[in-house]
Amino acid sequence: MTQNKRRVLFNSLLIVLFFLFLTPIFSSSSAITQVGGTINVEIKEVEPFVYCSLPREGSFSDVQAAVGELLQYMQTQNVFPTGSMIGIYHSDPTMSDPEKIRWEVGFPINEQALVQAPLAKNIWNFKTVAVAVHVGPYDKTGETILKMREWLEGNGYAQNGPVLERYLDSDPGNVSPEKLRTEIWLPCKKI
Repeated sequence: MTQNKRRVLFNSLLIVLFFLFLTPIFSSSSAITQVGGTINVEIKEVEPFVYCSLPREGSFSDVQAAVGELLQYMQTQNVFPTGSMIGIYHSDPTMSDPEKIRWEVGFPINEQALVQAPLAKNIWNFKTVAVAVHVGPYDKTGETILKMREWLEGNGYAQNGPVLERYLDSDPGNVSPEKLRTEIWLPCKKI
């Protein structure tokens, strides 16, 4: 297959994935919260999955550029997503120096995919997660995360891993910010 045909195939696949978001390999939740509203949190058992990502350190202000780079590197390396785009946040932005926040954007991928730097290939190994769906602007997900942490504490759980966000809208540019849907996972354990 020529390089041109591969590029066209990859671009077509990305378009289809963005519109269909393939049947995710995750256990999904129907819990929904509105910004400023009440929150429905569920504890779920999820299967580990392989993902590729573009790791970053610093402010979230360059997230759009990071997504563009991620897609470009995935295309160049012929790495194909198998589910919704994710963001993983290893540092708490409310408690960290903004320039030291560790985060990554990525996609679940096939276990056999070959990934090269600057992309990283990782495995999500946290099986027990608290799940809620944030409805509203992406920059307000922190409010939902704080409410989820309060719920965890009030129900005998403690967070024990990074925050994972799954971006559920296939074309966020055509969705009003108040209607954007983000599924949030907080790895947790019973205490």
